[in-house]
Amino acid sequence: MASHIASRPRPRPAHTQGSTHCAYTPDGFKLVTVGSNNTIRVYKTGFDGEPQNIDDSQEQNLAVSASNDFFVAGSEDGTVSLYTFKDNMFDRFLLRTTLPVRDVALSPDNKWCAVASDELTVKLVNVNDNTELRTLQEHGKPTKHLSFDPKGTMLALSCTDGVVYVYSLTSDQPELIRKVDGVIGRTENDSDASIKVAWHPDGRAFAVPTPTRDIQVVSKTDWEKQRAFLNGHDGDITALAWSPNGALLASAGKDKKLLIWSTQDQSVVARYEYPNVMDIAWHPTKNLVSFTTSDGEVFICTDFVSEQFSSLLRLPKQPAPFIHDPLVETSVNGRRPEANRHHPPLAPRPRRGSLESLDDLLDENYGDLEDDFVVDDDGAGYALNASRKRPAEDGTIPGEPPSKRGNFFSAQHHQSFQPGSTPWRGNRKYLCLNMIGFVWTVDQDSHHTVTVEFYDHEFHRDFHFTDTFLYDKACLNDNGTLFSCPPKDNAPAVIFYRPHEAWTQRNDWRIQLPKGEAVLAMSLSDSFVTVTTTGSYVRIYTLFGIPYRVYRPKSTPIVTCASWRDYVLTMGNGPVGADGMSRLLYTIENIKRDEICQNEDTVALPDGATVKSVFFSDGGDPCIYDSTGTLLTLLHWRQPSRASWIPLLDTKLLPRLASGRKKESYYPIAVADNKFHCIILKGGDQYPYFPRPLLSEFDFSIPLTSAPARRKKSNKPRRNALEAELDDDVDMDGESSSEGELESGNEEGENSVAPESRPLEQNYLLKGLRAAQLADLVDATASSADQRATLARLELDIDKTLLQLLAIECREGEERGMRALEVVGLLRDRSGKMVDAARKIAERYGRTILGEKIQEVGERLLGGDDDDDDDDDDDDEFA
Repeated sequence: MASHIASRPRPRPAHTQGSTHCAYTPDGFKLVTVGSNNTIRVYKTGFDGEPQNIDDSQEQNLAVSASNDFFVAGSEDGTVSLYTFKDNMFDRFLLRTTLPVRDVALSPDNKWCAVASDELTVKLVNVNDNTELRTLQEHGKPTKHLSFDPKGTMLALSCTDGVVYVYSLTSDQPELIRKVDGVIGRTENDSDASIKVAWHPDGRAFAVPTPTRDIQVVSKTDWEKQRAFLNGHDGDITALAWSPNGALLASAGKDKKLLIWSTQDQSVVARYEYPNVMDIAWHPTKNLVSFTTSDGEVFICTDFVSEQFSSLLRLPKQPAPFIHDPLVETSVNGRRPEANRHHPPLAPRPRRGSLESLDDLLDENYGDLEDDFVVDDDGAGYALNASRKRPAEDGTIPGEPPSKRGNFFSAQHHQSFQPGSTPWRGNRKYLCLNMIGFVWTVDQDSHHTVTVEFYDHEFHRDFHFTDTFLYDKACLNDNGTLFSCPPKDNAPAVIFYRPHEAWTQRNDWRIQLPKGEAVLAMSLSDSFVTVTTTGSYVRIYTLFGIPYRVYRPKSTPIVTCASWRDYVLTMGNGPVGADGMSRLLYTIENIKRDEICQNEDTVALPDGATVKSVFFSDGGDPCIYDSTGTLLTLLHWRQPSRASWIPLLDTKLLPRLASGRKKESYYPIAVADNKFHCIILKGGDQYPYFPRPLLSEFDFSIPLTSAPARRKKSNKPRRNALEAELDDDVDMDGESSSEGELESGNEEGENSVAPESRPLEQNYLLKGLRAAQLADLVDATASSADQRATLARLELDIDKTLLQLLAIECREGEERGMRALEVVGLLRDRSGKMVDAARKIAERYGRTILGEKIQEVGERLLGGDDDDDDDDDDDDEFA
């Protein structure tokens, strides 16, 4: 945009030479200026005469903040004074500090006043009751500037150490939630250069001057740098202010320039020359800007923005300048227009006057009878929107014809997501994170640069390329890397697959989706490429781009997908529940055999929870990680209507979080080697960022109790002759004594279950789950001898665990005999060998009656009279 030189307005002498500041009231009726003398001036907007003076004020006022009824001023003598507009008089002192006050700010609701001074703390004082005081002290540095965000939930402190400290004000005691370093520079308390945070009116970001004399925008979501206003000033920036709608940004510097920037493209639209500007204030509604200088002058500039660009001030509230703005990216949660429909729908033609017009055939008041069918004559509230003939249609979808029915509520859909990817943070984004490697991209404005790195460099080589398609999703496995880019302008969405190895020269392929169709999520297996789109389609391709199948699932909008070998899992939004939230449904099918394993079954989620990631384990079982921090796997999913979600780990119950002092979350990566692999996130982060964090792993722990078992060293001999004999009988391999003994002895009032049995119960459940999953795999596939041998070993391990539980029950006393006999009934071995080992354990602990009962169980088993033989599945707790 071209620059513009405006005519110079006249300066108005307001104060003596020195620090001078100004502020408009929120309604724009008045402008307040404070300065070095003991006079405060109040200018009435639109009145060109002399201002009203308040002479009874402190000298050397360094800051001012105004509401519609009063304003506060902070002075160099450490006092914060409150003045009323009704009488234009001093009302009272709000606060006194021991050192000079540098800045004051009123909260958006005008209930609190924040005071920054040369002290190492910031004070929050209640305007109506100055005895109610809150202290912000975690930053520990002198504060030069402070500012509330538009909602008043955060307070940003610009300190002299070159760090922006952000406090949360949502609780009674303010909490430091972020240190934003590397943006502002170090400065002195009395320096004219500004490091003040200027919150954008939409509240999602703030702008701040940098040491390089530029203006940097920082996102409130992830505290990363976004767009920047560059190369405008040749001197330190002294003042900064957004226009009320956020469409323009005004800045002034020591280079005598006062610039007006366009927020949309960060270009200068107006250029003025005013020396020594210290403060800038936009009028809330008019094309009017006022600013003060260190010469004690105030400039009130009407029609400050030229006619060429003044229309920008009449726009609704504009978004902050993000590199990748979540608000302008393609929405994937609401209803979408029909696929391949590129033109806006035609407005329906009025039918009044036509031969078939119902309105002409019926009385014109006919509709009123229908609208008033239910009359709220007793005030019970069952007549909705009784004050209007028709319900308001605020929920109409852009581009769709307005609904003829009232929109009583809007369904909440689960948002679509790409598993293993992260949102944009600044100009970087992870496209894929898994056990094979990771794919990340950097936005270079005109193009992206994509890097693919692998953990195992013996099998694969990292690669890097310039991306002109602007890919925003990726999948990675041992065979290749899959990318997709969104549609832009007239260019359709593109799917790109690059195999790691091929015996032909041209090995990659690229496919365009139908115009107007965007990718929601995609997955890559050893057999197929799966793509879900905004057209409510699931598109299946072979690994080399041959279209294999296209279908529309029943549950839409589609949320995500995952695949393993020939199996594809899709998730979508189903019926809306009573709470207004869509039920999340999933379908699993074998694409090659054209078999549906699970059809539109429900994803087991607590109320209000969402799925954070979905993937297949290294053994080929579906897993999800939800927003409550719980990892679940799907059991018996190959058998229709038998699938159930089993919790593998509740991260809230991890021992590392038991003290309550550590707060962290976990970003899921994979389930492999019977462990949960993830990235630990600290500081309230929801997604990993750069530099790439290390992977962590946790053992599975099915949530049984919130009290983790503690281990201690055993002073007893690790093995005796009887235990050795039992091990010889059942091939125990010394497992019962290899891990040490658990802390024994129940405290009074605890559960009657011995604490050392807790890990054995956990082990029993986990091994039973693994055995059930492996049995499903063996039954559904042409299993190998190694898989069958592994299943047999698992069955044996389960019985070993039960024998260890039996030993604990026998040691606890004769009164635990019923529980001990129940443990024997869970043994899976039908040869009688394990039952005989159980009898020997009972005899060793002197449990004669129990030994006799176990002997009876063994005799029934050998005689073929065991009732459990009728149905082997009765012994499987996961059957």
